[in-house]
Amino acid sequence: MDRDVNIESYDIIAKVPKQPVGWFESTLPKSAMNRLQRYIETAKNNHINVNKNLAGNISNSLDLEDTDNWFFRHILNEHIKKFKVTWPDERIDETLTDNRSYCLQKFWVNFQKQHEVNPVHNHQGIYSFVIFMKIPYDWREQHELPFVKHSNTKVAGNFEFVYTNILGKIDGNTYKLDSSSEGLMIFFPAEINHIVYPFYNSEEERISISGNIRFDTSVIA
Repeated sequence: MDRDVNIESYDIIAKVPKQPVGWFESTLPKSAMNRLQRYIETAKNNHINVNKNLAGNISNSLDLEDTDNWFFRHILNEHIKKFKVTWPDERIDETLTDNRSYCLQKFWVNFQKQHEVNPVHNHQGIYSFVIFMKIPYDWREQHELPFVKHSNTKVAGNFEFVYTNILGKIDGNTYKLDSSSEGLMIFFPAEINHIVYPFYNSEEERISISGNIRFDTSVIA
């Protein structure tokens, strides 16, 4: 039998770790989508292949030019401003002074055929984005394919962020894609790992645009 013991009062405090960052979803306006489609047509004519610079195991990736810096000024810059307010990052904010701004570092379009994959990877720079221009399948049909439907991890045709949680377990966030995803832009920190899974039973290409944003060290205001 335990004897009475005098124990000083103390607190047991629940602490919840702060999630450091997230990402944005936005459906681009028609004017922006039309502009991007013109960029793609120009890229097809210029045909500057950038596959060797990218992680994707896909048929064709072409360099894009943001004419007059239009997409950066009218779309990306607004996302950057909102991101800095929503998820302040001292590492970035202390580095970025009034005399330094952001710029579009790389800008490209992916033409992905069935069975091809963009494996787990991240990007260079501070921020990145992906825009789904054409999705030639429906994720519901992809997940009903005989070799997929009985799996407990149905991934055919998906886009997915991959990261570890506070317990060290692999976690993630999945986008199940179909034609309604066309025009969706996901804007995220460049360091977040992500993967684009293969799709099947379609002869059409999945077309997406990606880009990286970095500090502009060439211009001093």
